[in-house]
Amino acid sequence: MTNQLTPGAPAPTFSLLNQDGEPVSLSDYAGKRVIVYFYPKASTPGCTTQACDFRDNMARFLAEGYAVLGISPDSPRALAPFTERQDLSFPLLSDPDHTVAEAWGAWGEKKNYGKVYQGLIRSSFVVDPDGRIEVAQYNVRAKGHVAKLRRDLGLDA
Repeated sequence: MTNQLTPGAPAPTFSLLNQDGEPVSLSDYAGKRVIVYFYPKASTPGCTTQACDFRDNMARFLAEGYAVLGISPDSPRALAPFTERQDLSFPLLSDPDHTVAEAWGAWGEKKNYGKVYQGLIRSSFVVDPDGRIEVAQYNVRAKGHVAKLRRDLGLDA
């Protein structure tokens, strides 16, 4: 069983390469609210739906003071065309050895058609300005998740 983060816990720090091969650290966002979401694989139907939902809601997130970071095991080389094709306006980060996903509890046992394997657990987190977990959501659905997150954060009022 993976260690899942809970509200109030310190957010595990990281520094990963983005879609352009440039380092991005959680500490770059110190003092800000950050939505960090983990997704299994760029350019797949569910992950595209989720990324485009974040893209389509970026104006609202930014207006409310939230930054968004997406993390997957994909290489920067795979993230770059995905970012460009979908016109994504937020960084996608590469975690090829899934060290960061493990630290955040987003890597663990999954089941698909009766087969059990280790993989990325689609998850979303909100990190508060003090670097603590405000919201931790595991096993989220690709479709409709961003709308639920907006409701949970009170951004639809």
